[in-house]
Amino acid sequence: MTFHFLESADDPRVSDYTRLTDVHLRKLREPAEGLYIAESSRVLRRALAAGHRPRSFFLAEKWAEDLADVFEQYPEVPAYVGSAALLEEITGFHLHRGAMAAMHRPAPVPLAELLAGARRVAVLEDIVDHTNVGAIFRSAAALGVDAVLVSPRCGDPLYRRSVRVSMGTVFQVPWARLEDWTAGLAALQGEGFTVAAMELTEDAVDLDELAARQPERLALVLGTEGAGMSPATLAAVDLAVKIPMRPGVDSLNVAAASAVAFWELRPRDSQ
Repeated sequence: MTFHFLESADDPRVSDYTRLTDVHLRKLREPAEGLYIAESSRVLRRALAAGHRPRSFFLAEKWAEDLADVFEQYPEVPAYVGSAALLEEITGFHLHRGAMAAMHRPAPVPLAELLAGARRVAVLEDIVDHTNVGAIFRSAAALGVDAVLVSPRCGDPLYRRSVRVSMGTVFQVPWARLEDWTAGLAALQGEGFTVAAMELTEDAVDLDELAARQPERLALVLGTEGAGMSPATLAAVDLAVKIPMRPGVDSLNVAAASAVAFWELRPRDSQ
Protein backbone atom coordinates (compact mmCIF):
# COMPACT_ATOMS: atom_id res chain seq x y z
CA MET A 1 0.00 0.00 0.00
CA THR A 2 1.32 3.42 -1.00
CA PHE A 3 0.02 6.33 1.04
CA HIS A 4 -0.59 9.66 -0.69
CA PHE A 5 0.32 12.50 1.66
CA LEU A 6 -1.79 15.61 1.25
CA GLU A 7 -0.29 19.08 1.33
CA SER A 8 -3.24 21.22 0.23
CA ALA A 9 -6.96 21.29 0.92
CA ASP A 10 -7.47 22.02 -2.78
CA ASP A 11 -6.01 18.68 -3.87
CA PRO A 12 -8.48 17.44 -6.53
CA ARG A 13 -7.80 13.81 -5.62
CA VAL A 14 -9.83 14.18 -2.42
CA SER A 15 -12.83 16.01 -3.89
CA ASP A 16 -15.08 13.20 -2.60
CA TYR A 17 -14.47 14.48 0.94
CA THR A 18 -14.92 18.22 0.51
CA ARG A 19 -17.62 20.11 2.46
CA LEU A 20 -19.04 17.06 4.21
CA THR A 21 -20.99 19.31 6.60
CA ASP A 22 -22.95 20.91 3.75
CA VAL A 23 -26.03 18.70 4.00
CA HIS A 24 -27.87 20.15 1.01
CA LEU A 25 -24.83 19.82 -1.25
CA ARG A 26 -24.01 16.28 -0.17
CA LYS A 27 -27.62 15.07 -0.49
CA LEU A 28 -27.59 16.13 -4.11
CA ARG A 29 -24.03 15.24 -4.97
CA GLU A 30 -23.50 11.80 -3.46
CA PRO A 31 -26.35 9.89 -5.18
CA ALA A 32 -25.63 11.68 -8.46
CA GLU A 33 -21.95 10.68 -8.34
CA GLY A 34 -22.65 7.17 -7.12
CA LEU A 35 -20.83 7.47 -3.82
CA TYR A 36 -21.35 7.65 -0.08
CA ILE A 37 -19.05 8.28 2.87
CA ALA A 38 -18.31 5.62 5.50
CA GLU A 39 -17.20 7.47 8.63
CA SER A 40 -15.24 5.68 11.39
CA SER A 41 -13.17 2.53 11.26
CA ARG A 42 -16.07 0.39 12.50
CA VAL A 43 -18.53 1.63 9.89
CA LEU A 44 -15.90 1.35 7.18
CA ARG A 45 -15.26 -2.28 8.10
CA ARG A 46 -18.99 -3.06 8.10
CA ALA A 47 -19.37 -1.54 4.66
CA LEU A 48 -16.55 -3.70 3.33
CA ALA A 49 -17.96 -6.79 5.06
CA ALA A 50 -21.26 -6.12 3.26
CA GLY A 51 -19.41 -6.30 -0.06
CA HIS A 52 -19.36 -2.58 -0.83
CA ARG A 53 -16.39 -1.34 -2.85
CA PRO A 54 -14.12 1.50 -1.68
CA ARG A 55 -13.15 4.39 -3.98
CA SER A 56 -10.49 5.74 -1.60
CA PHE A 57 -9.48 5.98 2.05
CA PHE A 58 -8.96 9.23 3.96
CA LEU A 59 -7.22 9.39 7.33
CA ALA A 60 -4.70 10.89 9.69
CA GLU A 61 -1.42 8.99 9.73
CA LYS A 62 -1.95 7.79 13.31
CA TRP A 63 -4.83 5.55 12.15
CA ALA A 64 -2.83 3.76 9.45
CA GLU A 65 -1.68 0.88 11.64
CA ASP A 66 -5.22 0.24 12.90
CA LEU A 67 -6.41 -0.38 9.33
CA ALA A 68 -3.29 -2.12 8.00
CA ASP A 69 -5.26 -5.30 7.21
CA VAL A 70 -7.82 -3.31 5.20
CA PHE A 71 -5.13 -1.58 3.18
CA GLU A 72 -3.51 -4.94 2.45
CA GLN A 73 -6.85 -6.25 1.20
CA TYR A 74 -7.31 -3.30 -1.17
CA PRO A 75 -3.80 -2.40 -2.35
CA GLU A 76 -5.12 -0.77 -5.52
CA VAL A 77 -7.32 1.72 -3.64
CA PRO A 78 -5.58 5.03 -2.85
CA ALA A 79 -5.23 6.05 0.80
CA TYR A 80 -4.92 9.79 1.38
CA VAL A 81 -3.16 10.89 4.56
CA GLY A 82 -2.93 14.36 6.03
CA SER A 83 -2.58 16.33 9.23
CA ALA A 84 -5.63 16.69 11.46
CA ALA A 85 -5.84 20.40 10.62
CA LEU A 86 -5.70 19.77 6.87
CA LEU A 87 -8.29 17.00 6.98
CA GLU A 88 -10.59 19.27 8.97
CA GLU A 89 -10.13 22.04 6.41
CA ILE A 90 -11.17 19.64 3.65
CA THR A 91 -14.17 18.05 5.36
CA GLY A 92 -15.41 20.89 7.55
CA PHE A 93 -15.15 19.02 10.86
CA HIS A 94 -12.58 17.36 13.10
CA LEU A 95 -12.06 13.67 12.41
CA HIS A 96 -11.98 11.78 15.66
CA ARG A 97 -13.39 8.39 14.67
CA GLY A 98 -10.44 6.99 12.77
CA ALA A 99 -10.46 6.75 9.02
CA MET A 100 -13.10 7.54 6.43
CA ALA A 101 -13.71 6.00 3.06
CA ALA A 102 -15.49 7.13 -0.07
CA MET A 103 -17.50 4.10 -1.15
CA HIS A 104 -19.22 3.14 -4.38
CA ARG A 105 -22.98 3.05 -3.91
CA PRO A 106 -24.35 -0.45 -4.46
CA ALA A 107 -26.76 -0.96 -7.33
CA PRO A 108 -30.44 -0.52 -6.37
CA VAL A 109 -32.25 -3.73 -5.48
CA PRO A 110 -35.39 -4.34 -7.60
CA LEU A 111 -38.56 -4.19 -5.51
CA ALA A 112 -39.67 -7.71 -6.42
CA GLU A 113 -36.31 -9.10 -5.30
CA LEU A 114 -36.44 -7.06 -2.11
CA LEU A 115 -39.86 -8.39 -1.15
CA ALA A 116 -39.24 -12.02 -2.06
CA GLY A 117 -39.54 -13.98 1.17
CA ALA A 118 -39.96 -10.84 3.30
CA ARG A 119 -42.52 -10.95 6.10
CA ARG A 120 -41.90 -7.63 7.83
CA VAL A 121 -41.17 -4.42 5.91
CA ALA A 122 -40.72 -0.88 7.21
CA VAL A 123 -41.85 1.96 4.95
CA LEU A 124 -40.57 5.48 5.67
CA GLU A 125 -42.63 8.40 4.39
CA ASP A 126 -40.73 11.69 4.10
CA ILE A 127 -38.58 11.21 7.22
CA VAL A 128 -35.97 13.84 6.47
CA ASP A 129 -34.01 13.77 9.73
CA HIS A 130 -31.00 11.57 9.05
CA THR A 131 -30.60 10.73 12.73
CA ASN A 132 -34.08 9.22 12.76
CA VAL A 133 -33.45 7.35 9.51
CA GLY A 134 -30.27 5.81 10.89
CA ALA A 135 -31.90 4.91 14.21
CA ILE A 136 -34.82 3.23 12.45
CA PHE A 137 -32.43 1.13 10.38
CA ARG A 138 -30.58 0.09 13.53
CA SER A 139 -33.84 -1.07 15.12
CA ALA A 140 -34.89 -2.78 11.89
CA ALA A 141 -31.64 -4.76 11.79
CA ALA A 142 -31.92 -5.75 15.44
CA LEU A 143 -35.61 -6.62 15.53
CA GLY A 144 -36.16 -8.72 12.45
CA VAL A 145 -37.37 -6.30 9.77
CA ASP A 146 -36.57 -7.89 6.42
CA ALA A 147 -36.49 -4.77 4.23
CA VAL A 148 -36.97 -1.00 4.32
CA LEU A 149 -38.63 1.13 1.66
CA VAL A 150 -38.27 4.90 1.60
CA SER A 151 -40.38 7.56 -0.08
CA PRO A 152 -39.02 9.85 -2.81
CA ARG A 153 -38.49 12.71 -0.30
CA CYS A 154 -37.18 10.60 2.57
CA GLY A 155 -33.64 11.20 3.83
CA ASP A 156 -30.84 9.19 2.25
CA PRO A 157 -30.07 6.04 4.26
CA LEU A 158 -26.49 6.23 2.96
CA TYR A 159 -25.96 9.84 4.01
CA ARG A 160 -22.99 10.03 6.39
CA ARG A 161 -25.04 10.75 9.53
CA SER A 162 -27.62 8.06 8.77
CA VAL A 163 -24.87 5.50 8.31
CA ARG A 164 -23.07 6.56 11.49
CA VAL A 165 -26.22 6.56 13.69
CA SER A 166 -27.17 3.15 12.33
CA MET A 167 -23.69 1.90 13.34
CA GLY A 168 -23.38 0.51 9.83
CA THR A 169 -26.50 -1.68 10.13
CA VAL A 170 -27.90 0.19 7.13
CA PHE A 171 -25.66 -2.18 5.15
CA GLN A 172 -27.40 -5.22 6.65
CA VAL A 173 -31.03 -4.41 5.85
CA PRO A 174 -31.97 -4.42 2.15
CA TRP A 175 -33.67 -1.19 1.14
CA ALA A 176 -35.00 0.64 -1.89
CA ARG A 177 -36.43 4.03 -2.75
CA LEU A 178 -39.98 4.03 -4.11
CA GLU A 179 -39.97 6.54 -6.95
CA ASP A 180 -43.75 6.24 -7.33
CA TRP A 181 -45.07 6.37 -3.77
CA THR A 182 -48.72 5.45 -4.35
CA ALA A 183 -47.85 2.67 -6.77
CA GLY A 184 -45.30 1.35 -4.29
CA LEU A 185 -47.88 1.00 -1.52
CA ALA A 186 -50.24 -0.70 -3.96
CA ALA A 187 -47.44 -3.09 -4.98
CA LEU A 188 -47.03 -4.13 -1.34
CA GLN A 189 -50.73 -4.89 -1.09
CA GLY A 190 -50.54 -6.79 -4.37
CA GLU A 191 -47.82 -8.97 -2.86
CA GLY A 192 -50.10 -9.89 0.04
CA PHE A 193 -48.83 -7.40 2.63
CA THR A 194 -51.15 -5.85 5.15
CA VAL A 195 -50.11 -2.18 5.01
CA ALA A 196 -50.49 -0.44 8.38
CA ALA A 197 -49.78 3.23 9.12
CA MET A 198 -48.39 4.22 12.52
CA GLU A 199 -50.67 7.18 13.08
CA LEU A 200 -53.08 8.54 15.69
CA THR A 201 -56.43 8.42 13.90
CA GLU A 202 -59.92 7.97 15.31
CA ASP A 203 -60.11 4.41 14.02
CA ALA A 204 -56.50 3.37 14.78
CA VAL A 205 -56.21 -0.04 16.46
CA ASP A 206 -53.86 -0.65 19.37
CA LEU A 207 -50.49 -2.15 18.54
CA ASP A 208 -51.11 -5.26 20.61
CA GLU A 209 -54.42 -5.85 18.80
CA LEU A 210 -52.65 -5.88 15.43
CA ALA A 211 -49.91 -8.10 16.88
CA ALA A 212 -52.55 -10.60 18.02
CA ARG A 213 -53.80 -10.90 14.45
CA GLN A 214 -50.32 -12.04 13.38
CA PRO A 215 -50.54 -11.00 9.72
CA GLU A 216 -48.35 -13.26 7.62
CA ARG A 217 -46.87 -10.30 5.73
CA LEU A 218 -46.91 -6.82 7.22
CA ALA A 219 -45.64 -3.46 5.98
CA LEU A 220 -45.49 -0.75 8.65
CA VAL A 221 -45.55 2.85 7.37
CA LEU A 222 -43.81 5.46 9.55
CA GLY A 223 -44.35 9.17 8.94
CA THR A 224 -42.25 12.25 9.50
CA GLU A 225 -42.13 14.11 12.81
CA GLY A 226 -44.62 16.95 13.21
CA ALA A 227 -46.73 16.71 10.08
CA GLY A 228 -47.23 12.97 10.41
CA MET A 229 -48.70 10.81 7.70
CA SER A 230 -50.05 12.40 4.52
CA PRO A 231 -53.81 12.11 3.84
CA ALA A 232 -53.06 10.29 0.58
CA THR A 233 -51.07 7.63 2.44
CA LEU A 234 -53.76 7.20 5.10
CA ALA A 235 -56.31 6.70 2.32
CA ALA A 236 -54.14 4.06 0.66
CA VAL A 237 -53.24 1.87 3.67
CA ASP A 238 -55.31 -0.99 5.06
CA LEU A 239 -55.46 0.34 8.62
CA ALA A 240 -53.88 2.69 11.14
CA VAL A 241 -52.20 1.49 14.32
CA LYS A 242 -51.15 3.28 17.50
CA ILE A 243 -49.07 2.57 20.60
CA PRO A 244 -51.25 2.75 23.75
CA MET A 245 -49.84 5.42 26.08
CA ARG A 246 -50.50 6.96 29.44
CA PRO A 247 -52.74 10.04 29.54
CA GLY A 248 -50.93 13.28 28.78
CA VAL A 249 -48.53 11.83 26.21
CA ASP A 250 -49.76 11.22 22.69
CA SER A 251 -46.65 10.20 20.77
CA LEU A 252 -43.04 9.04 20.74
CA ASN A 253 -40.17 10.10 18.55
CA VAL A 254 -40.55 8.17 15.29
CA ALA A 255 -37.34 6.21 15.84
CA ALA A 256 -38.41 5.17 19.35
CA ALA A 257 -41.89 4.27 18.09
CA SER A 258 -40.38 2.14 15.34
CA ALA A 259 -38.41 0.06 17.85
CA VAL A 260 -41.52 -0.58 19.96
CA ALA A 261 -43.57 -1.52 16.90
CA PHE A 262 -40.91 -3.72 15.29
CA TRP A 263 -40.63 -5.73 18.50
CA GLU A 264 -44.35 -6.09 19.13
CA LEU A 265 -45.18 -6.95 15.51
CA ARG A 266 -42.41 -9.49 14.95
CA PRO A 267 -43.49 -12.90 13.58
CA ARG A 268 -43.94 -14.97 16.75
CA ASP A 269 -43.18 -18.28 15.07
CA SER A 270 -39.61 -17.00 14.54
CA GLN A 271 -38.91 -17.02 18.30
